[in-house]
Amino acid sequence: MKQLITILFLLCLQAYNLQAQVFAVSGKVTDQEGGKAIADATVCLQPSNTCVTTDAKGNYKIEHVKAGTYTLAVVYFGAEQSKQEITVADKNITMNVSLKARVHVLDSVSVKTYKQSFGATHLKDVDGIGIYAGKKSEVIVLKDITVNTATNNARQIYFNVAGLNIWENDGAGIQLAIGGRGLDPNRVSNFNTRQNGYDISADALGYPESYYTPPADAMERIEIVRGAASLQYGTQFGGIINFKMNKGVDTAKYQVVARETVGSWGFLNSSNSIGGTIKKWNYYAFYEHKQGNGWRPDAQFNVNTVYLATTYKATSKLSLTAEFTHMDYLEHQPGGLNDVMFNTDPRQSTKERNWFKVHWNLAAAIIDYAIAPNLTFNSRFFGLWADRDALGVITTVVDPGGARQYRTDAYSNWGNESRLLYNYNLKNANPFSLLGGFRYYHGYTNRQIGDANDGANGTKADFSFSKSSLVDSLNYSHYTFPNHNISLFAENIFRVNSKLSIIPGLRYEQIVTEANGFYNSFVQDRAGNVIYNQVIEENRVSNRSFVIGGIGLSYDKSKSCQLYANISQNYKSINFNDMSIVNPNYRVNPDLKDEKGYSADLGARGSYTNLVNYDVSLFTIDYADKIGTILASDKTSPNTYQYVTNISQSRNLGVESFAEVDLWKFIRGRNAKTKLFLFSNFSWISAQYIDSKEAAYNKKQVEFVPAVILKTGLTLRMKRFWATYQYAYVARQFTDATNSTIPTNNGINGLVPAYNVMDISANYWFTKVFSISASINNLANNMYYTRRADSYPGPGIIPADGRGFYLTLQVKI
Repeated sequence: MKQLITILFLLCLQAYNLQAQVFAVSGKVTDQEGGKAIADATVCLQPSNTCVTTDAKGNYKIEHVKAGTYTLAVVYFGAEQSKQEITVADKNITMNVSLKARVHVLDSVSVKTYKQSFGATHLKDVDGIGIYAGKKSEVIVLKDITVNTATNNARQIYFNVAGLNIWENDGAGIQLAIGGRGLDPNRVSNFNTRQNGYDISADALGYPESYYTPPADAMERIEIVRGAASLQYGTQFGGIINFKMNKGVDTAKYQVVARETVGSWGFLNSSNSIGGTIKKWNYYAFYEHKQGNGWRPDAQFNVNTVYLATTYKATSKLSLTAEFTHMDYLEHQPGGLNDVMFNTDPRQSTKERNWFKVHWNLAAAIIDYAIAPNLTFNSRFFGLWADRDALGVITTVVDPGGARQYRTDAYSNWGNESRLLYNYNLKNANPFSLLGGFRYYHGYTNRQIGDANDGANGTKADFSFSKSSLVDSLNYSHYTFPNHNISLFAENIFRVNSKLSIIPGLRYEQIVTEANGFYNSFVQDRAGNVIYNQVIEENRVSNRSFVIGGIGLSYDKSKSCQLYANISQNYKSINFNDMSIVNPNYRVNPDLKDEKGYSADLGARGSYTNLVNYDVSLFTIDYADKIGTILASDKTSPNTYQYVTNISQSRNLGVESFAEVDLWKFIRGRNAKTKLFLFSNFSWISAQYIDSKEAAYNKKQVEFVPAVILKTGLTLRMKRFWATYQYAYVARQFTDATNSTIPTNNGINGLVPAYNVMDISANYWFTKVFSISASINNLANNMYYTRRADSYPGPGIIPADGRGFYLTLQVKI
């Protein structure tokens, strides 16, 4: 009897243990056509609704699975969905899945679509730790484009992004200046600019200008999300640009890449990197040195950039990343021209005493933790320690001699942004995705302006103040700008059915900006004598909090066409920094107000018969109290200056389109290995000031907005040889809100005429180790300019570079 009871007890205990045991379902997801691993595929176990995503090698693992029968569903946009029934009994299950490729919408890139594209693609609905469903997005994959990366040539790198107006300040790509949809391109100030998801601008609140541009040779891809990005990344009207840097290869302990470039006007670029994976550590180190004499006299530059990153995979769920970036450069600036000078000789220099120096240091610590199979946490701690120094004469086009002005900024910023991504299901076959986050940002800028130390005849790069400047109330000003920002945000993808998704979102902002210091307000007579001077001390604090919202829609009309729409509110705070500028060419309304408004998109993207990829959209940006510039003058002086103020309400309406077609497949059939892409990128924008009380600029066009931007060309890809020809046309644009067509003597105001420019680049791979690249920038040697500067690097017209030749040798081991 005792033996029977013992046996029954052991049987019951075993049954209980089996019921209490949990197991794991794991495997690998690959492409059926080529057998390649598929990263970021969604793997769900139903009906438990537990979902995970595959890693870079296509592997997945679902843990804590109880015994029972399940459906394993694998979804990857661009591939046919896979569903398999599995039974978990008394051990872990290994289930490999092979997905069949299909033509699908570009918003969610399939392996097949990605290979056909020549560097242009889009973010997926859920990509990494962000939600991009229903949003206009573009991704530039650097390794898949044939352009001059050594010069960071923005005109070539961003050729497949519609609606971008690009200012060309120098021939080395030192400072990026792009604006989208009619927004001011100056130092990317209308975009939230990030590297690997964290801020890199001088001050995200008080001075959102970027003096640092990551080297193209160190980048994996560039991600651009338009105005609807305001809900996740900040309230800017332009959206976000995120530079995603390279990582070490995960298939070897090391890989060394060396690229050496020589070019016109003494151009030399040396970029070198090493990266790899050793056990749980992934590492990447990059160094670039760039120097040259420039197309114009007095245009020498010397740039050094270092990027270091390492990731420790502590467990299968937890990874820790540390990153550091250093950039420094010294640039000799030849100054701007007026219209007569440009028409006479666009290569001439008007300044031999103007210099610009930047030191930029970025650091970040990133935590990625998979709390549960359907819950992911990401936290980024970041900091910026930098300074920017400008030395020279910016009051006139021609240097009149005398003391130079020295301006110095020191930036000290830090912050944290943390996010949670939760995939869940409410009795629905289509899982939902919820993103929530928190952000804290602290910025501090110390700005000083005064006379340089080297007296009236100084020409060297001596960045220091004269002793008299520190006590001369006319020439010296000093400000500090502390800024604080707290944000909370949330977005959710409600997948109503297999075709329709609704994506609402909210963002709460608290912004505190301060300005403490003094500057000088003075008036000159016609002879240039100061007849009035007042020292103005300021201690300003502006504290505001608000909530913005938005909603997006995504509809899969078919397997190869997706419709998307969104509308979201935007907000841009004024820059107190600008209000301390001491520059007769540039003044700011002391009662300047923040800009508010909204942006909206309606578009369609997809592919046709696996030969044509397209993205066409309508957009609008509506501003209340749009900040702009008008031409003004003092009653006591004949000199004119740009006056920055709230002009009125403005509205930008436009059409953006991008299309590419593989002509070679039309000629030789779908299985042709050679590819010949014809691409076209077109935008039309109408931007006007509306409902203004001032007749001088009511119904006038907004400045810096070309009505038409067209970029087109051809890309040829053979087995070892790639080549790209690009043609760009940009229509004329005004530089002030009154739409003045009569140029001023200082070259600051007037039309920027329409221009066109051509480039050609080619790559040839001798072996996997050795390759060579060549490019010709501005093939037709057109003389043109893209901007009129009111300060550095001017003032006046900044000519674009003439025709230049470049040759690159690459060694990859």
